[in-house]
Amino acid sequence: MRRLYSTFAGGWPGIALLLMRLVVGAVVLWRASPGLSSGPPLQIVASASLALAALLLIAGLWTPVAGAVVAVVAIVEILTTGELLNGRLLAATIAGALTMLGPGRLSIDARLFGWKRIEPLPRRNSFNAH
Repeated sequence: MRRLYSTFAGGWPGIALLLMRLVVGAVVLWRASPGLSSGPPLQIVASASLALAALLLIAGLWTPVAGAVVAVVAIVEILTTGELLNGRLLAATIAGALTMLGPGRLSIDARLFGWKRIEPLPRRNSFNAH
């Protein structure tokens, strides 16, 4: 992760990335949940992988992978159904942006893979008074 993102955005940009992750993850999870209970086995597997990717986006864990999965699945749905639904296009666009921008500082990725600041130990005086 550290090689993908030089920094994990904090402040207002970090909050914006968090909101993007939450909204797209929730919409994709809501869209994928009906396919988990019924349908052909391939549809159940596809819905389960999409739901997992949505949960990972919400948590901010493995964000580039989860965002890419959501974007690719949304684009494949657009191409196979021939329907240009605004929700799918919006989910693909935001998930692609999250893949490229990163999850932000308010994510598990930032906690696990972000740059750590190491504080040096205070120097001890070598002339100790006894």
